[in-house]
Amino acid sequence: MGWDDYAEGFRRLGGLTAMLEKPDDPDLAAAAHRLIFLSLSSGYMTAFADPDRPDFVPAVNTAHNAVGVNPDFIYYHAAVDGSGQYRITGNRGDGLFLLMDIAAGGLGAMDDLGPSLALVDFDTLNLGPDGSIDLLLSSTRPPAWTGDWRALDPAAKTLAVRQASYDWGAGDDARLTIERIDRPVASARITPAETAKRLQRLLSHPERFAGLALKFMAGQRAKQLLNAFEHDDWAGRGGVTGQHYYQGLFRIEPGQLLILETALPETVRYWNVQLSDPLWNAVDWLNHQSSVNGGQAQIDSDGKFRAVIALEDPGVPNWLDPAGWRDGLVMLRWTEATSGPAPILTSVPCADLRAHLPCDTPLITPEAREAALRHRRRGVQRRRRW
Repeated sequence: MGWDDYAEGFRRLGGLTAMLEKPDDPDLAAAAHRLIFLSLSSGYMTAFADPDRPDFVPAVNTAHNAVGVNPDFIYYHAAVDGSGQYRITGNRGDGLFLLMDIAAGGLGAMDDLGPSLALVDFDTLNLGPDGSIDLLLSSTRPPAWTGDWRALDPAAKTLAVRQASYDWGAGDDARLTIERIDRPVASARITPAETAKRLQRLLSHPERFAGLALKFMAGQRAKQLLNAFEHDDWAGRGGVTGQHYYQGLFRIEPGQLLILETALPETVRYWNVQLSDPLWNAVDWLNHQSSVNGGQAQIDSDGKFRAVIALEDPGVPNWLDPAGWRDGLVMLRWTEATSGPAPILTSVPCADLRAHLPCDTPLITPEAREAALRHRRRGVQRRRRW
């Protein structure tokens, strides 16, 4: 395969912009072009994944923020062969949870979509006193193995790990290694033919990855979920088992803002709410307060959570900043909750905001906001994103 063949494949990717709501809108077109390049960059992390020599690589992060990546999660991806034996070692860290989805496919460049086969919650393992992990994945448990073991389905192709944190940058993130132990480590130089095959697959990755995002947003528009929510569990499509998702489109009209309001479950392991742009890219959470989680949120005196989606700082603790986008997606997650309260969105004039909030809602000064944003930036950068 020659360079001109790659160039032709790249040219074809421009057709993805036809999936935009307004393909001629320069802001949306530029965002789509960015998403195509993002897909190639993100896809390269998995394009040369080898189940015989596996490695946990970053799947999405602050730079690769497509498909509504959760700001509270650190994600890793590894390729596996369901017939193999894999040993995972390391340390659990002290985040809220550490989960691993064993799936028959995934969003990597070499993957096709496939269902979830099993979920491993590392808190169900026999961790060492220091949080150390020693886990074997295989089709059957070897008689001599005395440590933690979980079944590996023969259809398994990928491992997707996510670790959650409320207090970004505080404490220790998980550290994991993975190795295939049913065959020796062997050095093998990739052939030119295999390189070409994988690069061809990488070139088609935006059609799957960016296409997934654009199709999802088109589906939301077709459902007319404007300033409204639908319930989803994302089961078998990358979601966390036992999690309630509420998602819908937001639109901020001129002179208006949106108030998000919800009751809280009696108990919940984790929750957050976040904004994405019209192409389902998570709004830059490093430089904007575009998400709020259960540890960051201020709960009102009546026991409810309220957040304000506004283009300008409304001076309330739970501001959700869309970074200049008037349209996009809002998603709320309840994980392992006793109930799944449904949130509501209400559009009100900017000047009337305080009349729609509890009278004791604090006022956040510009100086306090600046300090909070700087604290947020430091926390994001202290996490192991790649």
